Amino acid sequence: MFSIEHEFDATVVTLVDEGETPLQEDVVVSTFEECVTVEQYDARTDTTQRITLSMTQMRDLVAAVGLPEGVYTRRDGD
Repeated sequence: MFSIEHEFDATVVTLVDEGETPLQEDVVVSTFEECVTVEQYDARTDTTQRITLSMTQMRDLVAAVGLPEGVYTRRDGD
């Protein structure tokens, strides 16, 4: 299951793990004009872990999904 919320400065997608146990914590993806953040609570350390991707890194990630193993370069317009 997932939810989508449009806030003032970001679009926020929350991914809820509904599979078999052991379940993972929710993943929150926030898309801003200049970057994308991915956050997940870590119960082992009682902290929220966050990574920040530039928009270029995010476009590369989207392009990479479903491709076979290898090294790729994305061209402008891809």
